Amino acid sequence: MSQLANQYGAINLSQGFPNFPEDERLIKISENILKENIHQYTPMAGLPSLLEKIARQTEKEYARKVNPNTEILITAGATQGIYTAINTFISHGDEVLILDPSYDSYEPSVLVASGTPIRVSLNDDYTPNFNKIEAAISPKTKMIVVNNPHNPTGKVWKALDFENLETILEKHPDILVLSDEVYEYISFSQPHISFNTRDKLKHRTIIASSFGKSLHVTGWKVGYLIAPENLMQEMKKVHQFLVFSVNSFSQHVISQYLNIVDFSEISKMYLRKRDLFQSLLKESRFELLPCDGTYFQVVNYKSISDINDVDFATALIQKHGVAAIPISVFYNDHTDRQMLRFCFAKTDETLIAAAEKLCRI
Repeated sequence: MSQLANQYGAINLSQGFPNFPEDERLIKISENILKENIHQYTPMAGLPSLLEKIARQTEKEYARKVNPNTEILITAGATQGIYTAINTFISHGDEVLILDPSYDSYEPSVLVASGTPIRVSLNDDYTPNFNKIEAAISPKTKMIVVNNPHNPTGKVWKALDFENLETILEKHPDILVLSDEVYEYISFSQPHISFNTRDKLKHRTIIASSFGKSLHVTGWKVGYLIAPENLMQEMKKVHQFLVFSVNSFSQHVISQYLNIVDFSEISKMYLRKRDLFQSLLKESRFELLPCDGTYFQVVNYKSISDINDVDFATALIQKHGVAAIPISVFYNDHTDRQMLRFCFAKTDETLIAAAEKLCRI
């Protein structure tokens, strides 16, 4: 869709990255640190000062104490972390439950590991269907992937959802949880509940986080994993021969930036953008679904057209000059409920210009 948007000169609300400037303080740190002697390999697991600050942030945010030397791993983006986790613990014949609609890196990572992805659809309102999840578990199930806050739908799990999952997994003590929490600091309707806080599950959970998403520097590709030592030491073996160590410059800059950044401001900033985008589309013919977290707004276009979502998204670019992502591509069976995903991590000017075009449809 981004390629098509470029071809037609459309406003791109499809790909999930910001188009606004980074924090000036982050840029200043980058400029100051550039000429320092920081351009060689960091230790394989990550820059020690950054690992320590992640540990402090995890304790501050989630009241969980993690050992920076044995329970945290800096990765080349959360996607590499997710790939590493899956390819450490999944092998031929192992099954991995993936909740649809789902981010597109999970299944390929399972397939590379010679595992079997088992796609389980969420409910129509994008809440987890625990009856389906439990029914999908077999003796071959090795892992379940949870994404919260959820891309592409913007849904956020509630405490009851975690309790339901805990009840199911109590019966299956060998199943691991891979929790994709890259939007953990972008939650609106309620505080983000992390697996870091779930005492019944954190001993068998791998949590993926993203500085790219949290600090609006997606191109830096710096993320991290948190997991118990017994799981982490196995993932480090894969990580060492996959990337060895992550970009040293970015790690040094982020380590200093964590001294001054206020993560609570991130949700406030995106809440304002969400509210602006929703208000701009209020008079349009699109039906806006609730957006509880992330920087994605899902809309239904059933009052405009009955064509499939891929064709509608293509026409939206070609005829109306705005790019979105059709939700069906996030499903294994291409479930089409006439939904599109817009990214509102854009400047106000971009959102206003896009909304003007959308309101004319």
